[in-house]
Amino acid sequence: MAKVLLVDDDVELGDMLGEYLRHEGFEVDIAREGRSGTTKALAGGVDIAVLDVMMPGISGIEVLRRIRAQSRLPVIMLTARGDDLEKVLGLELGADDYVPKPCTPRELVARLRAILRRSFGEARPQVLSAGSLAVWPERRQAELSGKTLDLTSAEFGILETLMRNAGRVVAKAELSEQGLGRPLARFDRSIDVHISALRQKLGLLGDGRSWIQTVRGIGYQLVRE
Repeated sequence: MAKVLLVDDDVELGDMLGEYLRHEGFEVDIAREGRSGTTKALAGGVDIAVLDVMMPGISGIEVLRRIRAQSRLPVIMLTARGDDLEKVLGLELGADDYVPKPCTPRELVARLRAILRRSFGEARPQVLSAGSLAVWPERRQAELSGKTLDLTSAEFGILETLMRNAGRVVAKAELSEQGLGRPLARFDRSIDVHISALRQKLGLLGDGRSWIQTVRGIGYQLVRE
């Protein structure tokens, strides 16, 4: 049974989501404000956190920042519908996904299960390699020139998808479906944000090119070194 930490100051919404998640087989812990939410997230024993961005005191963005300073715990952000700045900022800070509010409990459950499958899925004993870049899907581990890359769950999912298709252009819709576990929504920039983060972490090839090339109007391609 996966344990979900729900951090939201909206008591009515939090209780409703908590009840639905328990009915769907999750164990749920609820924090009503950011400080206690941070403490619970970093104390261990939690498989995934759901953070509301707009909270009094310590915001969800600040909670995410503090979590990412110490942990790779999967995180979903609850954002105001249409607030693209919050979504992009959360993704840049390492959130694995976001769900616009008001959201349906069914949508949240679907996102939770998709991320948990990526983070704790069944082992596939194989290594994917492209030059000095290697990915072990079963261990959720990636290395560049023998050094471990510190990736979020979403970044790993996208990198794994690109590695499985190294040398081939992968459409954004395919990256979203296979890498994030959800269909690509209209005007969704999350793929671009995750790609930008991956480029920073991978650095440049010996010839000065990026590991991940943009194919305008189509998608992205991982270069074979």
